[in-house]
Amino acid sequence: MKKIEAVIRPARFEELKVALKAQGVTGMTTYNVMGRGKQQEVKQYYRGQELQVDLFPKLKVEIGCPNEQVEKIVQLILDICNTGQIGDGKIFIYPLEEVIRISSGEKNLDAL
Repeated sequence: MKKIEAVIRPARFEELKVALKAQGVTGMTTYNVMGRGKQQEVKQYYRGQELQVDLFPKLKVEIGCPNEQVEKIVQLILDICNTGQIGDGKIFIYPLEEVIRISSGEKNLDAL
């Protein structure tokens, strides 16, 4: 099993969610986060004051899945979330040792 973490532009999430559901991905966890990679800080003005914005709103999506689904899910994220511009996000893939569903006690693939 693997855990996929994708940090994406919030505007791309609804399309990604629909596509993941169509692929049979039934569960995910999302977080509103702030961050930046290669993006440079941007000057913005608020009420006449200049602000240096160096962290940008992103959405973090976490998905647990069987090893066989990793490539399909990653390709789906790449296809939907890639705008070709800096700031599209990143995908992290981790080994997942064990999953336990709290309500039933099911483990591993049955718990996903």
